[in-house]
Amino acid sequence: MADLVEISPSLEMPKVITFLSSLLEKVSETNDLNYQLLQQPQKLSVFHGLTRPTISIQSYLERIFKYANCSPSCFVVAYVYLDRFAQKQPSLPINSFNVHRLLITSVMVAAKFMDDMYYNNAYYAKVGGISITEMNYLEVDFLFGLSFHLNVTPNTFHIYCSYLQREMLVESPLSSIDSSSLHLGRSLKLHCCFNEDESSHQHQLAV
Repeated sequence: MADLVEISPSLEMPKVITFLSSLLEKVSETNDLNYQLLQQPQKLSVFHGLTRPTISIQSYLERIFKYANCSPSCFVVAYVYLDRFAQKQPSLPINSFNVHRLLITSVMVAAKFMDDMYYNNAYYAKVGGISITEMNYLEVDFLFGLSFHLNVTPNTFHIYCSYLQREMLVESPLSSIDSSSLHLGRSLKLHCCFNEDESSHQHQLAV
């Protein structure tokens, strides 16, 4: 899966940024649509903004990559963390109001766990466009939301890389998704979730 985290000489941006942003865009749009259709109550958290950020998910991820100087692998690990968070916090589906805060927090936590050198919370707060106080709260809430389950095995890393690449091969427009494929009777989370041992792949949302 080296090609997923390699940096393109022409774009100077790893493919994982494009893949992850596309996936999260679809997840956010799907959960927003689910809320509009069912008026399903959603639990508010420290990650929930009062308004939708004007910056796109891809531009936000590119900004984080440009200024945080964390390794491309951190973005795959951040995706693992987001998926675990979605499993453990089913009442907090990823949507357009919380995805940006979840992203900056998950990448920061991944960088601290993965990289030998990383910036402090104050720097990540500036990169993410939030205050240092909020960044601290987000980190603590995210860690407890994960139950401090931060270890990512090589096999798990490979599985998530494979899923990101496979997801990009099957682009399904949001308008073409029927209600049965959206599992509208329950909260929508990320596209894939894993068993506790993360050895088998389970689809909980097929987009």
